[in-house]
Amino acid sequence: MRRRVVVTGMGAITPVGRDVESTWSSLREGRGGVGPITLFDAATFATRIAAEVKGFDLADYRADADRWREHSRTSQFALAAATQAVAHAGLDGADLDRSRFGVYLGSGEGQQDFGRFVDLVHGSNRGGKVDTAAFTSRGVRTLHAVREDDQEPGKAAGHLASVFGARGANMTCQTACAASAQALGEACELIRRGELDVVLAGGAHSMIHPLGVTGFILLTAMSTRNDDPARASRPFDRDRDGFVLGEGGGVLVLEELEHAKARGATIHGELAGHGSTADAFRLTDSHDEGRGAVAAMRIALADAGVEPSEIGYINAHGTSTPSNDSIETLAIRKVFGDGADTIPVSSTKSMTGHLVSAGGAVEAIACLLAIRDGVLPPTINLENPGHDCDLDYIPREARSKRVDAVLSNSFGFGGQNTALVLRRFEG
Repeated sequence: MRRRVVVTGMGAITPVGRDVESTWSSLREGRGGVGPITLFDAATFATRIAAEVKGFDLADYRADADRWREHSRTSQFALAAATQAVAHAGLDGADLDRSRFGVYLGSGEGQQDFGRFVDLVHGSNRGGKVDTAAFTSRGVRTLHAVREDDQEPGKAAGHLASVFGARGANMTCQTACAASAQALGEACELIRRGELDVVLAGGAHSMIHPLGVTGFILLTAMSTRNDDPARASRPFDRDRDGFVLGEGGGVLVLEELEHAKARGATIHGELAGHGSTADAFRLTDSHDEGRGAVAAMRIALADAGVEPSEIGYINAHGTSTPSNDSIETLAIRKVFGDGADTIPVSSTKSMTGHLVSAGGAVEAIACLLAIRDGVLPPTINLENPGHDCDLDYIPREARSKRVDAVLSNSFGFGGQNTALVLRRFEG
């Protein structure tokens, strides 16, 4: 018998809520979190909007917040989401074998300040050459050791291990927009094969800084609907012009079923299957036939032992880029055939924006809550579906429907694809 993996805790920090239930309330009610960028002066940028986490203060979640003041938003989001998840799972003070308690996060770089580095180089320029002694001296005076160290992508996972005493496997996944979904899938495998009993799994990320925004602008991937930010993220719509960058964190407590039962944990759902593939195609474009996405979904369904007809809802990757939305639609049709017309599909990125490495985890949480409450979140701003976007995308308003098994898609630049199957727990 394969060890079953269940979810016993959830935590989230998003642009539409600072915990799981407030985020879910916003998603159910179709409230978005997109507005003008305030984290830096974006006046000269082609894209001047983002989905920021407003009013975030780690002190609302942790008594030791002062310890983390100089750490990146990515690390602070991870700590806040994990603190919620641990409390929700009843792990505070639990008698655990800490050597079988692990962490697996999808994460990215810390808060980058490339301008400061450029200033260092210019200030150390001596006739066209960098004076390394001057560079080092200026660097020691102007750079903050904690901030610089926290730019390393694996730091957030390390922080969680330290805070929560997780002495088992500690891993970081960096497959871009698929990262936290893939982290959930691979954490599931660690439990299945008997290496761990409990894993804090998910992701955290903030790329709302000049370097991050500049990179996506150069890729022409982001919306420039600066005068109408609330309507900028419009997955599957005819007038979509790119994604809206978001930030945040989502962490789930994954646990082996019998371990969860033995400690009397409340079970919120089951991570039943996952599939990960690569397009092996281009850096930013999905394969035009959706081959990687198709394969990931089929692997996830097979891994879960779920027939396509059993899927009651799909949380789409649904970024609002012209390419992604049409190719994801095609891929869903290839996997589900004629049944694709009867499966409700939506993109919660229409409200949260794209949380990059944190997106898959937050969307997995939304899927579990859709199962719990029998409510499917909408795709807001969908007014005129694109000619090649012809599925049931739950436009504008949430829909009541009992679902027992759902599919969540996460696709990343570089051709990374991960699909997760989550289902109602039945003992």
